[in-house]
Amino acid sequence: MTVTVRLMNLQETAEIIEYFHAATPEHLEMLGVDPSRLPPASQWQRLYEQMFDQPVEQRSSLLVSWLYEDRFLGFSTADKIRIRQQASMHLHITDASQRKQGIGAECVRQTVELYFQALRLKQLFCEPNAFNVAPNRTLQRAGFKYVKTHMTVPGPLNFHQAVNRWMIDRG
Repeated sequence: MTVTVRLMNLQETAEIIEYFHAATPEHLEMLGVDPSRLPPASQWQRLYEQMFDQPVEQRSSLLVSWLYEDRFLGFSTADKIRIRQQASMHLHITDASQRKQGIGAECVRQTVELYFQALRLKQLFCEPNAFNVAPNRTLQRAGFKYVKTHMTVPGPLNFHQAVNRWMIDRG
């Protein structure tokens, strides 16, 4: 199993946009995503272009590509970044044929290392929808510790929902 985890390049941001815009309403609901909050593709691409013009340390989020056998498999994003303190991560396997194969946990493990190094973190959080079994199981397998279940809006694309808070603490 050849998994590569690395910082995303600007060209690959199209994969994120396509993933969300092509998703079925059922898949978006499972993710906790409100379709009305998805920016139009062209506007979203411009936002990424502006973000990539900034140094990594000044970006509001950090994007990571997951490749399997050199093919784009999925991605992770980190936001709510406080350098040297904490950040929140999101994770998505975009290639549906690769879900439930155990690859996600390895991608998450490598992504955690990348985030801790790049952002010099003490804590990393992840808050998937409480009813979406796959990411919750993946986080547990990747070494995250369960903190709590609570109601929140975990990200700018999400609706108010129950989420499970997971954390890795290296403080």
